[in-house]
Amino acid sequence: MTVVEEYVKPFIKNDLVPFVIDAAIAALIIFVGFKLIKKLEKLLKKTMMKRGVEESLIPFLTSIVTIILKVLLVITAIGILGIPTTSLAAILAAAGLAIGMALSGTLQNFAGGVMILIFKPFKVGDFIEAQGYSGTVKEIGLFITTMTALDNRTIMLPNGPLSSGSMVNFSREENRRVDWTFGIAYGDDPAKARTVLLDLIAVDERILKGEGFEPFIEVGALANSSVDLKCRVWVKNPDYWNVYFQMHEKVYNSFKANGLSIPFPQMDVHVHNT
Repeated sequence: MTVVEEYVKPFIKNDLVPFVIDAAIAALIIFVGFKLIKKLEKLLKKTMMKRGVEESLIPFLTSIVTIILKVLLVITAIGILGIPTTSLAAILAAAGLAIGMALSGTLQNFAGGVMILIFKPFKVGDFIEAQGYSGTVKEIGLFITTMTALDNRTIMLPNGPLSSGSMVNFSREENRRVDWTFGIAYGDDPAKARTVLLDLIAVDERILKGEGFEPFIEVGALANSSVDLKCRVWVKNPDYWNVYFQMHEKVYNSFKANGLSIPFPQMDVHVHNT
């Protein structure tokens, strides 16, 4: 027996054949696993589309799931080959931790964007107030939300604070209540002022009528210079601002025509001679 035969034959007999078998099993597992993951990816996309998940979020979620499954599949195949996977898992965990710490702010905004797209506290076209800003939502991204203010400024808010902070959505409900305070002079008749206001409300078709939408008009305060009437009505959300502003001019003209005064701040000074 030659020297080559002496060393090669034991390797072929003891190591090579089991290794080839293990390699074949690992390759088969990877091949079949990738096929199954691809089918699972298509099924996941269809399921999320049926459940109304935000379209911009579907590709990201499916890619995250497939990447995780593929990494686990490769680690499993490496383990079949007899290579220790504990160290590999530790390296991946340490790398993930380092990346997470380096991108903590970015990841927070990303997580906030995912939460907004899933739970939908607002949508594109809604008028919201958040983080000290108010405007109409134009775009909801994975990291920032873009709004347009009333004066046409573009406002970009990071999704992290936006998803975890307080937010007011003025467009979520179909109807919205309009509140006014109208002052009349001391000595004027509040009942007459109430009648004038009810007449203005009755002829405005934009103001909702019927059960549950009855107008509220009552004396709200006896101020320093006026008797203040609180007036509340309900309108459709898109009509809110037009009704709110236009009613002021109507009330001014109607009060004037009916002999009701809208007082301005004044002070009485009494001088006593001693």
